[in-house]
Amino acid sequence: MSKVACIGECMVELKQADGGLFSRGYGGDTLNTAVYLARLGVGADYITALGDDSLSEEMVAGWAAEGVGTRRVVRLPGKLPGLYMIQTDAKGERRFFHWRDSAAARSLMDLPETPEILDALAGYDVVYLSAITLSLYGAEGRARLFEALRRARENGARFAFDTNFRARGWPDLDVARAVFREAFATADIVLASTDDLLPLYPDVTNEALLARVPGAEVVLKLSEPASILRLGGVSYPIKARPVEAPVVDTTAAGDSFAAAYVAARLVGADPLEAARAGHRLAGVVVCHPGAIIPRAAMPSGLVPNHVNSRKASP
Repeated sequence: MSKVACIGECMVELKQADGGLFSRGYGGDTLNTAVYLARLGVGADYITALGDDSLSEEMVAGWAAEGVGTRRVVRLPGKLPGLYMIQTDAKGERRFFHWRDSAAARSLMDLPETPEILDALAGYDVVYLSAITLSLYGAEGRARLFEALRRARENGARFAFDTNFRARGWPDLDVARAVFREAFATADIVLASTDDLLPLYPDVTNEALLARVPGAEVVLKLSEPASILRLGGVSYPIKARPVEAPVVDTTAAGDSFAAAYVAARLVGADPLEAARAGHRLAGVVVCHPGAIIPRAAMPSGLVPNHVNSRKASP
């Protein structure tokens, strides 16, 4: 049985290529995490809705080729996946353009298959989703999902929440803040960043941002290559290794960090070790264009060998 359920949306990705052209791939924050989890040897299912078109078929085939489980992907006749384009500047910082308002994934919490999907969450070790995931659904859909997450936790699953925040996905900041509060209160692990939280809670310190997030295990990634881990009420600063190659695209830096963190925690690594693994993988990902780097570029030894043989829940 797969250990991690990743919930969200994958879109067709257009990324910059030579000569002003764009190449086509696919990506989405939680899907990126699922792919990196699979590459790190963790069983991961992706939970989403797609259309019955050739692009959706190509996506499912690509995920399966990466080792990501697709048994909980719902296919909707006549629907299409969303599309996004990445534009990067000279420093590798990215800007996204989206076409996704009627994408199939937005219907996931309102389908005949929804109750079965939500009940299945209790069978996983970890359920992982992001703020972008939560922005896809209406208030009733989010309420169904949160209730299912609470049931899953009662059965031993852990909920890992990534604060990946895009303001355009929310009707207003007050709605986003209310949803974040519920996610924080429900989550066992929170993977946050100052880039995500400062638009919601401006002009506050790193310590004040951490104070807004209850829970025993919280990682706050900073604007510089570092993070703060709060564990059991105690904060630990963590420095990332310097990135050796030029940074060309910061897409999926947070998604890959989350994958390495969760993978390390699943095999029993302590949170400090897991955060270092997250920084290391993210430092490689930002040196390649697009969300998913070539498999050959994956660094070795991210998941600690000394705990590889034993299973532990985060």
